[in-house]
Amino acid sequence: MLDLGRREFIALLGSTAAWPLPVRAQQLRPVIGFLIPTSSDMQSNRLRALREGLKETGFVEGENLAIEYRWAEGQYDRLPGLAAELVSHPVAVIVTVGGTPTALAAKSATETIPIVFVLGSDPVQIGLVKSLARPSGNVTGVTVLDVELIAKGFELLHELIPGATRIGVLVNPKNLLVGAQTRVAQVAARNLGVHLLMVNASSESEIETAFTTLVDQQASALLVTGDTLFHGTVDKLLSGLAARHAVPTACQYPQFTAAGGLMGYGASLADAFRIGGGYVGRILKGAKPADLPVQQVSKIELAINLKTARALGLSVPPSLLARADEVIE
Repeated sequence: MLDLGRREFIALLGSTAAWPLPVRAQQLRPVIGFLIPTSSDMQSNRLRALREGLKETGFVEGENLAIEYRWAEGQYDRLPGLAAELVSHPVAVIVTVGGTPTALAAKSATETIPIVFVLGSDPVQIGLVKSLARPSGNVTGVTVLDVELIAKGFELLHELIPGATRIGVLVNPKNLLVGAQTRVAQVAARNLGVHLLMVNASSESEIETAFTTLVDQQASALLVTGDTLFHGTVDKLLSGLAARHAVPTACQYPQFTAAGGLMGYGASLADAFRIGGGYVGRILKGAKPADLPVQQVSKIELAINLKTARALGLSVPPSLLARADEVIE
């Protein structure tokens, strides 16, 4: 019997060795799921940062890691079904971006597969984790400031354009934080003595319509709130529309200025996704989400594009320039 077992074992080794190398590698390659509410072309910078975080923990897509992508293309009602697809695939970890709806869809889909989120809302308040220090369950991640930055964004725009009387705020009505964003904007406008113009957009075409509304209502400036839709390749669309309609625009992402935007003020999403990628790598190596505290990217950056300011006929106060972390000449 022992001899027979040995022959079977040797045969098994032989058959395994006969597999093509890519097939054997695939058997050993963990798969993570990436759940996104927008389209693929809006996430290139975030994916790059996520991959950097993964690489720092020893994982490289295409070599010893595979990623299953699920894009909702702006249709938030598709998120639960896409999350269920990743669970049934199955994947070892699910990464969610795009705020509360995406994270909640993943959490509703599984109580066992680890989930790593990157979002701008309070994960305790919305029920994702029990506490920031000890998340418990299968969920952890990274947060960035969002609603808290709206009032400061108003102040910076007003400092840049002291004569502004009507300031617009662009929000995505599908964002679960839109109510809080609106309330903070109302208070900020009232404190500065300016008229508030709320404009909505949940797609690229609606962003263009929003600018038409701003021009019709003679907006002095625009503040773009934090939302997945308003970041990434849409930065170029926003900066282009702002230039075409001569609407000084500030965005809650400092990277906005690199695409030609006037001013960006907010947390670095690249940092958030590098941290998130590192968390995924640690989980793949055996760490439990419950033991990984929710991290917050607390560093806030101010970026100003002087070239855009000159094109808009604006003179940036030296006091504002002195506080900028990055100035694009």
